[in-house]
Amino acid sequence: MQQILIAEDDANIASDLKQQLLHEGFEAEVVFDGLLAERIITRSTFDCIILDINMPGKNGLEVCKAIRAQKITTPVLMLTAFGEVEDKLAGFDSGADDYLTKPFYFKELLARIKALLKRGPQQEVAPQLIVHDLIINMAAKTVLRNQAPIKLTAREFEILTTLVQAQGNVVSKKELIKKIWGTHVEVNTNTIEVFINSLRNKVDKQHAVKLIHTRPGFGYFLSTTPHET
Repeated sequence: MQQILIAEDDANIASDLKQQLLHEGFEAEVVFDGLLAERIITRSTFDCIILDINMPGKNGLEVCKAIRAQKITTPVLMLTAFGEVEDKLAGFDSGADDYLTKPFYFKELLARIKALLKRGPQQEVAPQLIVHDLIINMAAKTVLRNQAPIKLTAREFEILTTLVQAQGNVVSKKELIKKIWGTHVEVNTNTIEVFINSLRNKVDKQHAVKLIHTRPGFGYFLSTTPHET
């Protein structure tokens, strides 16, 4: 049975989530404090973590950064009362895999959890993907640009590898959503824009040669030659 940790300081929300997850066949544990959540995560094994941003002790962003620094790769779904782009970027930059704004419907939360837990069939992939001075190690899940490591979240890594594997062809926002989240999760196309902006800051900002480009009205592609972005 898959284990879910609910780190949420609102007792009513936490209790409701736990009962509904139990009803769906999961095992669920609740914690109301960020410091305690971090200790539990480092000592126990979970299949998914629901992490509220606003918690006492340590907020969700701090907890997520701390566990990622300890190489804990458990999928994290961040919850917040705010829906601004800056808040989403902060959540993804801390290492979160997905983001849900309160209030939300449980069926959407459940769909996102299932998407995070989903493990597709193993496929043979190239051990490395290379574009210009960008090197992606598919096995180690590491990214280098001009030999310097780039820290990406799991979602950012998936989007970047999808663009690299397209070999210069344009990938639409809808194609990225279908590839990364699947067809059973409703994801706003603005979410893709947030991820692309974050990737550009991490992959391109410090380099003269920009790799991530936009074809207005169509989607995104990777190239070493200048294009309109």
